[in-house]
Amino acid sequence: MLQGKRIILGITGSIAAYKCIILVRLLTKQGAEVRVVMSKAAQDFVSPLVLSTFSGHPVWMEFHENNVWNNHVELGLWGDVMLIAPATCHTLGKMANGLCDNLVLATFLSARCPVVVAPAMDEDMFLHPATQASMATLRSRGTIVLDVNTGSLASGLHGPGRLAEPEEMIQALCSQVFRKQDFAGKKVLISAGPTQEAIDPVRFISNHSSGKMGIAIAEAMYLLGADVTLVAGPMHVTVQYAGIRVIPVRTAAEMETVCLSEFPSADIGIMAAAVADYRPVQIADEKIKKQAESWSISLAKTSDILAQMGEMKHPDQVLVGFALETENEEVNAQAKLIRKKLDYIVLNSLRDPGAGFGTDTNQVTIMRADGAQLKLPLASKNDIALKLCQSLKVWQS
Repeated sequence: MLQGKRIILGITGSIAAYKCIILVRLLTKQGAEVRVVMSKAAQDFVSPLVLSTFSGHPVWMEFHENNVWNNHVELGLWGDVMLIAPATCHTLGKMANGLCDNLVLATFLSARCPVVVAPAMDEDMFLHPATQASMATLRSRGTIVLDVNTGSLASGLHGPGRLAEPEEMIQALCSQVFRKQDFAGKKVLISAGPTQEAIDPVRFISNHSSGKMGIAIAEAMYLLGADVTLVAGPMHVTVQYAGIRVIPVRTAAEMETVCLSEFPSADIGIMAAAVADYRPVQIADEKIKKQAESWSISLAKTSDILAQMGEMKHPDQVLVGFALETENEEVNAQAKLIRKKLDYIVLNSLRDPGAGFGTDTNQVTIMRADGAQLKLPLASKNDIALKLCQSLKVWQS
């Protein structure tokens, strides 16, 4: 999402400036080109040398250095976005009133790109009406002002005013500045994670699905402009973007009810959840004690959610299933695609190193109903998800 993006990072004089070292490192790792501008006060909190090393470019601090003018107008025109972090109370007030007494502010006033501001200050300074008015003024002019976090502050107080974490700032750039429109106006229903089928109040039948692949697809679709609903089984990972609608479920029956209710209004359904194939016939009201040497549980087959969605799918809808196989992978996946009336099926194999449950990587083969295939080699699940979504866009064009 940030590959090739040109980001101006303006740093002002807050103790939270140390987070900018991590921020620059994360931005460059994602392929962004970062140019850093610092106020004089910021240099008391973080080393320009460190920021220059991680960004790969000289840090601008003064209007002219070594008899050379730092052209803030040119820099303001260069950027795809300007992020001012941390933005102090002092800086916010100057920005709101058009003051220009340092290179950060001059670049801000020269920037034609979107501007994102991440405030950082003590609780009372943040809550003061003057600070709130400054932020309101900036928002009214189109500046994106990020929320502060609540927690321990440099003063020893506990409250609002903490700088957003580097990962949160990057998420804001992706979702509020660089969100694409490939799937704008499209409603996408995605399922993720396992289901749990209770045996008694303590035990249940489930599987090793982490939900990471489904969440990666939901986030990729959201960043490509879709209106995303995620039906999420019980899992430890969560979505990063508040714009994704999440419906939590636990059992296969709950997932069936939600998916069949939501699918008729969706344009695309991507069913990545690992739904239990069987459930206990009876659920004990109390914990079953460890007594007998052996123990048998009667199981009943759960409903086939994907097959039902295939039956109800109308011609304008797209339905994508997943197949995790351990033998005869392509034959079994193609048979599932045809049997369940899918448009596409995503095949991955537990035989492939780095693929399968719980990993942060995957490698898959996307198979179409007409027999066409697209093999995606081992990569992060985020990259696989983005390529999957982009391939759907191309194939549906």
